[in-house]
Amino acid sequence: MSFVITTPLYYVNDKPHLGSVYTTIICDSISRYKRLIGEDVIFITGVDEHGLKIQRTANEKGIEPKIHCDEISEIFNINWKNWDISYDKFIRTSSINHELVVNEFYERVKESDDIYMGVQKGWYCVGCEEFKDNPDNSATYKCPIHQKNLEWKNEENLFFRLSKYQKQIEKIINEPSFIEPIERKNEIINFVSRGLKDFSISRTNVSWGIPVPDHNNHTFYVWFDALLGYVSAISSDTKEHSLEKSIIGGWPADIHLIGKDILRFHAVYWPAMLISAGMKVPKKVFGHGFLTREGQKMGKSLGNVLDPDLLLSKYGNDPVRWYLIKDISLGNDGDFQDKRFVDIINNDLANTIGNLLNRTSSMSRKWFDNKVPDNEKISSENKLKQLAKISVENYHEKFNKYKLDLAANEVLNLAINTNLYLNDNQPWLLIKEKDNLPIVKEIIYNVLESTRIIGLLLLPLLPELSSKIDSQLGSLYKKEIRWDQQLKWGLLISNSSLPKPSPVINKLEYE
Repeated sequence: MSFVITTPLYYVNDKPHLGSVYTTIICDSISRYKRLIGEDVIFITGVDEHGLKIQRTANEKGIEPKIHCDEISEIFNINWKNWDISYDKFIRTSSINHELVVNEFYERVKESDDIYMGVQKGWYCVGCEEFKDNPDNSATYKCPIHQKNLEWKNEENLFFRLSKYQKQIEKIINEPSFIEPIERKNEIINFVSRGLKDFSISRTNVSWGIPVPDHNNHTFYVWFDALLGYVSAISSDTKEHSLEKSIIGGWPADIHLIGKDILRFHAVYWPAMLISAGMKVPKKVFGHGFLTREGQKMGKSLGNVLDPDLLLSKYGNDPVRWYLIKDISLGNDGDFQDKRFVDIINNDLANTIGNLLNRTSSMSRKWFDNKVPDNEKISSENKLKQLAKISVENYHEKFNKYKLDLAANEVLNLAINTNLYLNDNQPWLLIKEKDNLPIVKEIIYNVLESTRIIGLLLLPLLPELSSKIDSQLGSLYKKEIRWDQQLKWGLLISNSSLPKPSPVINKLEYE
């Protein structure tokens, strides 16, 4: 069975923002890790292209919705290539293949007698594409997320019998591993406990959408359509594209990684729809937090929106990845602080990891003929070996629990302890006495070997930096050997050549 992981299908009303980059980088790291330990991975991302918001955005630009979606979809595609995102499937909900799957799914739900015609009245947020509970029934009531006035809707829609699945949804959301983190789980439990209400799955005033079969002027509600992108993506590039092919090809998803604002759709509506269609529910829905900047919510009116393209061009991929992965605990809100960003990159990557490699490689080249020292007489047991073993074990444990910040800290802690080992043993003083040569060999070999393991542990997190460390040690990573097997101590080849050292990451300047 494949390990299936998904980002949200990003709404194409605008180009990617830092929040979408964050989610995609986290999914990318998890995907890389799973592949490295030998799992078959299907990493799905893509774009959600239908709905009233897209229709209006295109109208404002004076172009057809399809042209707008083509433009923004291509921007997302280029963005993920620039960020070196290793996705396997990129789904567009405007594709013919996706529409086929939506129609097949709809027929299954109809057969379960879960579709009926009704009238939808209520206050609607176009930004969320969702009806809102309006406490004072006032037209001036704003959406708490988008801070825009709601619109009154009164129209005939097709409805899905969500209320029918109250008991099943209660059981699913109370399962220990279905919703993470616990705060998000509690929110959903509270929401469901108030009683599930049927929701409309079609619109009559939105032409930009998938037409509902046998219902003139009805298009599928954007959320009914978009959630199925996770399924249609699996068989999107096969010749015989169908719902059944997608199910056989990898469904259910192992994890949906999403922002907490769309948790209700993924943890309540989506499982009920799947049960109705006779399909398995996803194994986990993980709702991560929001990103702020210098403690403030980002917004165009405040002029504090961080453009990820500018971050990438100014600092490069690895610094941004490291900050987002290590400084934000997945599930919590995160804050991007410019000075903290520069300090963390300089301290963690340039000083602690980069400088460790650079100075140790320089000493080894100087004292041992540009090579790794001979390790034949090196004792099998040493402090650094034990520290590396513990770090590797902890790293695997954290990664498998999606605690990527803690996995990153395991790598950093090993680098800190390796620096301490080097400073405590002071080989630059010991080398002055010929009799000390065997122990100097042992110290240098141990530090280089620990650095090799540090470089390998960085591979799912910072693939570019990992590759540079590997090259600096003589290109030791072997793709034909399972990555986790290469994390064993003592695999650094003695007397192998060491390239001339150069900085693997440059220090950043705070402006």
